[in-house]
Amino acid sequence: MKKILFVDDEQDQIFSVKTGFDTEYPNEYEIIGAESGKKCFELLEKNVKPDLILLDIMMPKMNGWEVFDKLSANQKYKKIPVIFLTARSDGLAANAGAMIADDYIEKPVDINELRNRIEKVLKNAKK
Repeated sequence: MKKILFVDDEQDQIFSVKTGFDTEYPNEYEIIGAESGKKCFELLEKNVKPDLILLDIMMPKMNGWEVFDKLSANQKYKKIPVIFLTARSDGLAANAGAMIADDYIEKPVDINELRNRIEKVLKNAKK
């Protein structure tokens, strides 16, 4: 089972992705929710080892860019693939997100499309 850590300050986003994966792809994915950057790092420090991180950009206190920078600066976490999954749709964010992360997806996203993009990133990460 693949572990996906989904970092988003909106609980309903985490719930809908988790429910979608549980319904469409039972027993393939474990979606672990973290409602903040701080919670993300707490889970990682507790040895939650995700195969991939879905990361929202617009969050209070520690935004997605800051979380990404902190992940990238840490030897233990910098190899974890990251996909930005965000409602932010401006060109600057999309270009920057696509350049620094493994992928950039705008919300709302179809659950099947999200799975396909996750699988593509995981396949590329194994190379």
